[in-house]
Amino acid sequence: MLEILRQVAVDFWATIAQMSPYLLFGFLVAGLLSIFISQRMVERHLGGKGILPVLKAALFGLPMPLCSCGVIPVSMSLRQRGASKGSTIAFLLATPQTGVDCILVTYSLLGPVFAIFAPMAALVTSLVGGLLVSLFGQTPEDKDAESEDNDPVNPQSDGSRPVGECRCHPLITPRRRLLDGLRYGFLSLPRDIGKSLLVGLTIAAVISALMPDDFFAQKLGRGLPAMLVMMLIGIPIYVCTSGSVPLAAAMILKGLSPGAAFVFLMTGPVTNAAGLATIWNTLGRRTAVLYLITVAVCALAGGLLLDAIAPHMELAAAPHVHNMGPSLFQHTSAVVLLTLLGYGFYTHLRRRELA
Repeated sequence: MLEILRQVAVDFWATIAQMSPYLLFGFLVAGLLSIFISQRMVERHLGGKGILPVLKAALFGLPMPLCSCGVIPVSMSLRQRGASKGSTIAFLLATPQTGVDCILVTYSLLGPVFAIFAPMAALVTSLVGGLLVSLFGQTPEDKDAESEDNDPVNPQSDGSRPVGECRCHPLITPRRRLLDGLRYGFLSLPRDIGKSLLVGLTIAAVISALMPDDFFAQKLGRGLPAMLVMMLIGIPIYVCTSGSVPLAAAMILKGLSPGAAFVFLMTGPVTNAAGLATIWNTLGRRTAVLYLITVAVCALAGGLLLDAIAPHMELAAAPHVHNMGPSLFQHTSAVVLLTLLGYGFYTHLRRRELA
C-alpha cells in the first residue's frame, strides 16, 4: 500500500512539474489578454447576421481563459447585449476547449501536434455550430425579437452606449491596469481552475500508478467504439481543459488511442449537464440539440482524423515525463503553481465563509 501511494505521489509530482512552467506562462498571457481584450469589446462585435459575427465570436473565444462553467455567464451576457444565437453558440463552443494556458499545458503533456490540432478543431467546431444555429436554430419569436432590435426608435440600435453601462474611469493608470491583469492571471484564474486541475492531476497519477500498460487498448479497443465510450463519459461530466489534459495523457500512456483521448478532451470541457440546461432554457430546445449534435459529430470526426495521422507523427510528450527527472526550474515552477492554487483555494473558502 505504501509503495502504491509513493508511486502515485511520484507520478503526480512528475506531471505537475512538467506542465507548471507552461501553465504559469499561460497565466501571465491570460492576465495580459484580460487587459487588452475586454468583455465589452467582445460584446460589441458579435451581433448581426451572417458568417462574420460567428467567425469573430470563434476567434474571440479561442484565446480567452474561460472554463466551461465560467463561459456560461459571459456567453449569456453576450446574448442579452445583442449577440446573435449563432455567435453565442460559436463563443460557447470555442472558449472552453482552448485558452492560452490550456494550449501550453497541452503542448507540455501531449506534444506539438495535439497542441495545434486541438485549437484548429475548436475553431472548425465553433464555426459549424454557429452556422448551423444561424441557419436552423431561429424560431419565429427570435425573428420578431431581431426586428424589434433593428427598430430605429430603439435607443440602443444606433450603436450608442446602453443605458446604465459604466464608462472606463479616466484616472485608471497603465500601472493599475497591469496590476489588475496580473491579479486576474495569477490569482483569479488559478482559483477558478484549481480544484478541477488538482482533481485531474490526482486521477491521472492514480491511473498511471495502478493501471497496467495497454489497459484501455484491451478493455475498450481502438477506433470508433473507444471514441463513443469516451464521448459518453465526457458529455455529462464537468471537467476543465487544464484538468482533463493530464487525464488524457495518462490514458494515452495506458493504451487509449490519441483520437479517443481527443474526443474526451473535447466533449468534457464543452458539455456538461449544467451548461446544457442553461442553453436549453435560455436559447431554446432547438439550439441545445444543434449544439449537442455539433459537439458529438465534430468530436468523432476529429478523433478519427487524429488517429489517421497518429501513426505518422509523434503525438505524446507525456512519456518523457517518466524517462527523465524534472529539472530544478520545473521543481521551482511546481512549487510556485501549487502555492498559487493553494492561495486561490484558501481565498475561495474565505469568500464562502463571509458570504
